[in-house]
This record gives sequence, C-alpha cells and structure tokens, in this order.
Amino acid sequence: MREFVTDLLRRHGDDVPVFTHEHTVTHGALRASIAAEANVFAASGVGEGSVVALHMPPSFTQLEVVAALWSLGARVVSIDHRLTPAEVDVLRALTRPQFIVRASGGSGGVFRERYELVTERRPEGVPAATRHRLVQFTSGSTGRPKVVGRSTESIIREVLRLGASDGMPKHGEKQLLLHSTAHSFGLMGGLLHALATGVHLVFAVRSTAEEILRTAARHEVDFITGLPFHYDMLASAAEQSASCRSALRTVRGAFAGGELMRPDIADRFAAAYGFMVGECFGTTETGALTMDVTGASRPSVGKPLPDTTIRVRDGLVEVALDQSPYLCEDESGRYLDGWFRTGDRGEFDACGNLRLLGRADSLVVIEGHKVDLVQVEQTLRSHPLVTEAIAVHDKVIEAYVATESDTLTSQEVEAWCADRLADFKMPRRIHVLRALPRTPSGKLVRNPRVLADAR
Repeated sequence: MREFVTDLLRRHGDDVPVFTHEHTVTHGALRASIAAEANVFAASGVGEGSVVALHMPPSFTQLEVVAALWSLGARVVSIDHRLTPAEVDVLRALTRPQFIVRASGGSGGVFRERYELVTERRPEGVPAATRHRLVQFTSGSTGRPKVVGRSTESIIREVLRLGASDGMPKHGEKQLLLHSTAHSFGLMGGLLHALATGVHLVFAVRSTAEEILRTAARHEVDFITGLPFHYDMLASAAEQSASCRSALRTVRGAFAGGELMRPDIADRFAAAYGFMVGECFGTTETGALTMDVTGASRPSVGKPLPDTTIRVRDGLVEVALDQSPYLCEDESGRYLDGWFRTGDRGEFDACGNLRLLGRADSLVVIEGHKVDLVQVEQTLRSHPLVTEAIAVHDKVIEAYVATESDTLTSQEVEAWCADRLADFKMPRRIHVLRALPRTPSGKLVRNPRVLADAR
C-alpha cells in the first residue's frame, strides 16, 4: 500500500486542485500536508504493519491522515465519528489497534476542513499479521458488526476498475462527494479515485438539500455521488421550488451507492432535474461490483465492473474472492470455496445486467407461506402519507413507518395494508414515527431491538 499511495501522490502537478470546501487544496499542498503528518506519526512509532484506529469526522484532515498512514504502510481501522463510546469500545476490542487517532472537538454534523489531532498509544494493541491495510465494519443494522479487511491488492484492483468504468468522473471534473469518507465508497470512489485520475472533490457543509444545491451551484460541479436519501431530499426540494433545478445545471451525471435506490425516488429526481441517477452496487466486503452511471438499465444495477466475477447461485448473488474478507471468524459462512455470498437475491437479464431482488434475509416463513418483507415495505410506502417504511420479522411481522403527518395512525396504515396484502403477509404491529433510525453509513436500521428503542 505504501508504494501505491506514493505513486498516486506523484501523478499530478502541484497546481492541480484535489479538494474544495470553503478553500481549495492542490496536489502540491496535499503532498506537503501528507508528508508532514507522516513524519509526526513516524516519530510516534507508526510504521509498516502498525494498526491505527482513525476516529474523526470527514474533513481534509481525515483524508490526509488516511493517506499519511498508508504511506507509512500502516493498517487503517476506519471508525465512524458518530458512534457512541460504547460502540467504539466494541470495535476497538475486535481490532486491537496500537494507536488511536482522534479529532480534538466535535463536528456537530458540519463538514470542517481542519481538525487538531490527538494520538493515543494503546499498549495492549497488536501489529497487523496480514496485508490488509484497511479495516471497516458491516453496518451493524442486524446483530454484531463483522470486521472486514481489505488487502492492498483488493484496494488497488477496486481503484483500477472504478477508473475503467464508463461514465465515472474523470481528470479535471468536479465531483460533489456526499458519501461519508469513513466508509468504503468515500475512500475508494472519493479519495483514491481522485488521486488516481485527477478528479477534483467538492464537499458540502451539511447533507441538507439546501447546502447540497448551494455547493453544486457555487462550484459548478460535474458529477454527484451519494446515497439514495440524498437524491430523495433533492427531489423533494425541487418539487417545492422550481428554482432548484438551475443549481444542478452543470451536472452531467450522478449515481447512488450504499443501498438500492427505489424506482420512485429515481423517477422523481429525473422529473425534477432532467437527468437520471445511476446505480453503483457493492458491499463493504468487496467494494464496488457493478455500475450503470446513466441509470438507463434500471431496475438493474448495471453490468459487472472490469476484473469482477459475479454469479447467481440458488437465487443469491455471489462474488469470486481470493480470500475471506473477514478478519475475525465468519460465523455466517458467507465465504466458501472462493465465493463470497453477498446476501442479496438477484438475477441477470438478457443483456448481462444484474437485477437485485431484495435481501435474502427479507424472505420469512409465516404459517407455512414464504413472505417477502420487501413487498410488505413497498405496500406500506405506497400509502400517500408514508415517507419511509421498514418491516422486520421477530416471531411476527412488525412494521415501522415514518410520516410528516400529525394525523396518520397505525389503524389507518393497517387498513391500507389489509386491502392490499393477504392476511398472512399483514404486519401484526405497526408503529408510526416521525423518522426511522439510520446506521452511521446512512442506511435504514433493520435491527428489531434498535427499532423498538426508537418507538
């Protein structure tokens, strides 16, 4: 990883911009900052194979620290800054870092360019025994997080296949990056893709429709990458104010990643702004796997990216991997004989595009009948006052819906479902909330215990 990052940092001239927020950082300034950070870490004892947990908000500083640690050959354990101390303690116990790097002061949900760093040495930490140089965690939406390791080779291959994908942001283009840089795509499709190709990353102050539109217009961005809920917000803003459309007048393309975009969000966004949002499908364990920047192949998520091998076996999507992506014991048995089972149901269409049909764990058996919780959720969301919906199974089907209405009741939602679902598919309990809880990566939580606490 040390050699790869060193090569990326040498590819572009000193004056080529790489990050923009309120100020712009050039490749020359970035190299200088990374070298300075690397010298400080090296003086603290960080070197080849050191394990460093990075727990700080998205910022220029965070991106520079990741690159500095990789330039020393360290393993970076990326921890979302929004996690509670108890959650961080769990991840620290699983990964046993030798160092913890934190930001001095919180962010309050606001993107800041710079933070002061606090580096703590942990005497109980252990060095890396493998070539994995990035450690991340499954979202934790169902059960205990799994520890995912990305090897140097895996990271390089993903950066190369993203760069070779049709329609991706290219040299000199401005990419408004809405993904968290603590998570997989923010690092691969954001930081490393920008260093590899000369893309200019732009960051919004907050993940609100107003700030996203203001940032896009001010910096005349060419491309947007984000989660489905970002595009949902933008579509809603445009439906309330026709002036929003002009803010994205320079945007040539966009795609969503992190979770599958609902067709109604894609259609509303296209109607509001005049272009489709594409899809990028991948997992924390594998990185990006398929891409359709145009969105033209929806409801598929596009063709497999170069250098990926995907198959559908027994209705489930599997990916060929050289080794298990899990650093700790994989109790789920998702990696077997060189194939990683993603947990997604899918099929290939006649054109070779992959279509996702829902999560494997969305199929439950009720009274001897198979029930797809995705269908239950779609029925719930079709109610005109419901904005989001989750259906979970814990002995019975239980539903959680979000609404902006002060009058919507669980009885009304139940009556709506009764006209549209067979009795055995009906949620036995329905809870109406103002908003549904999300994981730190922005995905809707599907853990029944967490949902119960949100009531």
